[in-house]
Amino acid sequence: MVHSTGPDEQPTRIRTLIVLVTTLMAVLLYLDRFCVGFAVDYIREDLDLKQKHISWFISAFFWSYALAQVPSGWLSDRYGARIMLVVYILSWSLFTGMIGAAYSLGILLLMRLGCGLGQAGAYPTSASVVSKWVPFSARGQASSIVAFGGRCGGALAPLITAHLIVLFVPLGAPVAFDEGDLLSGHRLAAKWAPASDADSESAETTQPGDAAVHLWSRLTDSEQTLLRKLADEYRALEARQAAAKGNDAERLEQKLEEMQPEAGERAAAVAALNRLVEGTDELYDTMAFRSVNLVDEALDYLERVEGGEELSPDERRRFRRFLLEGVFGRELGMLYTSGWRPVMYVYGLAGLVVAALVWLFFRNRPEEHPWANDAECRLIERGRPAGAPSPHGKPGMVPLGRLMASGSMWFVCLMQVGTNVGWLFIYAWLPRYLIDVHQLPILERGLMASIPPLVGIFGMLCGGWLTDRLTARFGLRWGRRLPMMATRFTAAFGYGLVLWLSTLSGESGSFFTSPWAYTAAFSIVALSTDMGTGAVWAFKQDVGGRYVGSILGWGNMWGNLGAAVSPLIYDFYLGEHPEVDDWNNMFLVCLGAFVISGLCALGVDATKPIAPPDEEEPDEPLASRRPGDE
Repeated sequence: MVHSTGPDEQPTRIRTLIVLVTTLMAVLLYLDRFCVGFAVDYIREDLDLKQKHISWFISAFFWSYALAQVPSGWLSDRYGARIMLVVYILSWSLFTGMIGAAYSLGILLLMRLGCGLGQAGAYPTSASVVSKWVPFSARGQASSIVAFGGRCGGALAPLITAHLIVLFVPLGAPVAFDEGDLLSGHRLAAKWAPASDADSESAETTQPGDAAVHLWSRLTDSEQTLLRKLADEYRALEARQAAAKGNDAERLEQKLEEMQPEAGERAAAVAALNRLVEGTDELYDTMAFRSVNLVDEALDYLERVEGGEELSPDERRRFRRFLLEGVFGRELGMLYTSGWRPVMYVYGLAGLVVAALVWLFFRNRPEEHPWANDAECRLIERGRPAGAPSPHGKPGMVPLGRLMASGSMWFVCLMQVGTNVGWLFIYAWLPRYLIDVHQLPILERGLMASIPPLVGIFGMLCGGWLTDRLTARFGLRWGRRLPMMATRFTAAFGYGLVLWLSTLSGESGSFFTSPWAYTAAFSIVALSTDMGTGAVWAFKQDVGGRYVGSILGWGNMWGNLGAAVSPLIYDFYLGEHPEVDDWNNMFLVCLGAFVISGLCALGVDATKPIAPPDEEEPDEPLASRRPGDE
């Protein structure tokens, strides 16, 4: 319904409200998509998964997300953005919440596949909304604002998830270890028990990094005897594995991973750990724990202790638990592991709120909105270039023939494949890199992992403005092509900078060897990638007409196939325990993927429509509608 207005009346601004709600939807979209990237270490421990299982878990989302892009985009084109976007939000939120209830790898994979199916229609529908509600001259900027919401969600995901996990493990939570927390009793013993008696006697003259030796001196004779036995068994098998070759080496490596103490030995080892947790003697030593990776909560306790403050009994027990986890991080279960499940429930419930806002404020086109006047509807229609397809009207089937015949579309698809191969690391693997290579505690790791996506936000906003200005100055072809091409090359430069920084690792004390330098380089990757997004979306709106959802879905399908194979590529180079060289080989692949993407952008031409001609448009033109018509 459109309200009648006089010739001088100002247009309403319902289009702004529509864009803002769409942006909020995009925030939730990326929060739910990437919250698991930060929680994945806790999921892995809780469900006893290997790294290859985590790679499948991350990849599963993108397979279903990619393959459902075109059908979900077409459903929005056909039945309208309002109803379909509500359906998509509710479905992916349900599956996100259900991830928190998963207790096996199979259920975890099914829920993640469901998240991908639900989220597949979000961005195609959003692009269709922008094409119908925003004037042509502002498409790039509006698209960037919506995508900006997604990047906000991606940037906030590690930060919010880290704090929620801490919140859901309150001070009164049990801190005693149980037998399930003994992830590898033999490896724990081998890491803890000194190789000789002389080493065990050196605890009184502790050196930096000798936390295990320091803790060893706090054990009883019987506890030391048990751990020496387990350590000797592990080291003997480890020596055999190191000397073996081929299948024998792999078999022995698998046996090392599966080694577990007998039931009585396991119970005794857990009892020794809990005696240290509950003890009254001073467990912390400044020299011994100087290089130990502690969570931020433990660092807060440490600051208070060193300031002369006395901790409460609950705080003291938590502090001692965190000290043990910091020394034996891969051998002991983490206290925060119990916090990841309720975080998934919170993210799932948030979808109910956003879905309600979409239903309340959305209409499928401006003429149907009771709050939009005639002046706003005319403003939105004004300025579409001659020959550009109309975004209105009910589409037929997906124009697959035209998509397949479009060279520009194929170049964009290949560009998106390469972009996602290089880009996904920032959102899914950066927290793991920061803890494996730079040993950052949980909240600091959450902060640094959130910085590149936050920097990307500025690129997202600038990119939409840039493509609109370049289009006005140089025309449609180069206005879309130049931002795509240049930003992919600068993203490749960011990975090149990471590789250069890794060559300076021997120069300690320099900013260029600190985690902040690497964070800055990854920020260049995120900034560049996001600065090109507005041009990619605007291109699909330029050529898509009333098939924008289907056409953006087609391009996103190929891009997310790249995202789906990325975890498998990363796992090929990284494996279970990657060294710095393994990370660098992966970064080299990401650099090459962005270079190829930049070259593909040279083939993009937004002046060639893909949508069928407007003569098939069944709807009445706006000018023929009477005020008050539905």
